[in-house]
Amino acid sequence: MTSPFRDDAALAPPAGCPAHRTGDPGHRDQAVLDAFDDLGPDEPALEDLPVAELRRLYGPAAEADPAGLYEQLRADYGEVAPVLLHGDLPAWLVLGHTSNLTVMRTPSRFSRDSRRWTAFREGRVAADSPLMPVIAWQPLCVFADGAEHRRLRGAVTDGLNGTDRRGVRRFVTRYTAELVEEFGALGRAELVSRFAEHLPMLVMTQLVGMPEEYGPRLVEAARDLMKGTETAIASNDHVVASLRRTVERKRDDPGPDLCTRLLRHPAGLTDEEVLEHLRVVLLAANETTVNLIADTLKMILTDERFRAHLSGGHMTVPDALDQVLWDAPPMSLVAGRWATGDTVLGGRRIRAGDMLLLGLAAGNVDPVVRPDLARPLHGNRSHLSFGSGPHECPGQDIGRAIAETGIDCLLTLLPDLRLAVPESELTWTSAWLSRHLVELPVEFTPREHLPKAVAAAPSVPSIPATPATPTVPTTPAAVPPPAEPLEAAEPVRPVEPVEPVEADRGPAVPGPRPGWWDTLTGWLRR
Repeated sequence: MTSPFRDDAALAPPAGCPAHRTGDPGHRDQAVLDAFDDLGPDEPALEDLPVAELRRLYGPAAEADPAGLYEQLRADYGEVAPVLLHGDLPAWLVLGHTSNLTVMRTPSRFSRDSRRWTAFREGRVAADSPLMPVIAWQPLCVFADGAEHRRLRGAVTDGLNGTDRRGVRRFVTRYTAELVEEFGALGRAELVSRFAEHLPMLVMTQLVGMPEEYGPRLVEAARDLMKGTETAIASNDHVVASLRRTVERKRDDPGPDLCTRLLRHPAGLTDEEVLEHLRVVLLAANETTVNLIADTLKMILTDERFRAHLSGGHMTVPDALDQVLWDAPPMSLVAGRWATGDTVLGGRRIRAGDMLLLGLAAGNVDPVVRPDLARPLHGNRSHLSFGSGPHECPGQDIGRAIAETGIDCLLTLLPDLRLAVPESELTWTSAWLSRHLVELPVEFTPREHLPKAVAAAPSVPSIPATPATPTVPTTPAAVPPPAEPLEAAEPVRPVEPVEPVEADRGPAVPGPRPGWWDTLTGWLRR
């Protein structure tokens, strides 16, 4: 979906809004400063807090139970909590649903330009810090505001909109069949390493315009980079080198792919700008979609509600995706935003240059919007997983298409798929940005041969680009640029809960599913 906030949108203030009671354009800023002053001396600034009293978002203790850490921080500090990043650098973690939306939708107060960070300006961020690949300023729309953001994001949005959505599904169908062919005869598989970690990158390399053989190494490098390990810098270098070769080749040999569309866009992106935007699209799409596929498969195979619904035909894979996007967002945190001036958020004193982390996982379970976490949220997409405002994920449609089509095709090919170990034995590993299911062992009836329609599926050629349409966005940062500040985000109403459905005690796996050809033609009609 596209962002409802455009950079040129006329924003009407609510009736009686105190920030608009006069015609003075600086009145709102003064109101913010007054609120800042009203906090008084008892509310210290971030840099004044003793490091010894702050909790780290990295290291074994934090990674053992990130959800528990978020809830403890919420109990201690409320909507916005002070925390420590790698190198014990202080930052604010935004925990509230409404506060997250305020930060996302108000670029005049919370910029994406990381060069504003006080720690950068004071030389306190080591060159080899694991934070650098994620937050070091680069010439791309993710770190831009205003007119430059509109120029760069417009090129990315147009490039992604030029992707044939039916072509995406054909790629997903082809690669799902190839991956299942590798383990189908065994009657067992581990779906994280054999399926979820491979499918998104195989599809994205085709959409970007990279050779297929780049895929396996890029899978390893992307995962290592997002974990923020000691080898994150080297992994980032590998990704950049692969993309640089692709850009050089596409200059001489253009094709119907994202790289070529960015190179030819009227915004006039330089080769370096093209490379950096391809990097952010590739990494964000891979990381988020891997997690979305793994967690959705786990939920389908273990959750009583979903087993019952899928068996009865009432629950769809899109419904399962929505629930996972609420309960286990592909990215737990997004770094970051930087305060453009002294301000107040969630009752905390935020100073110019402070770093804020968007707590997507914490915001999605905010008791204000989800008083009962056990109630399902079928069809409700007001979660924070794709962001909001000017930097809302532009590739979310493609990410959802890869996950939905891949899971649906997998369940069609292996209709009696079932978990091979007790659910209690499943484990996760966490890093400061995300949480990953380590393994998902499954069993099924061995398949010596795929159905004829799948086995005969031709190697899919490049998909011709279609004219860009400004209504289709796709993953983590591109939507029609909304613009400058909204006033504080409107209060979020508690999500209307849906009564949980009593799980039947029937089969523990999905029941009979439509034939492969019926499923495929259904996709193509969408």
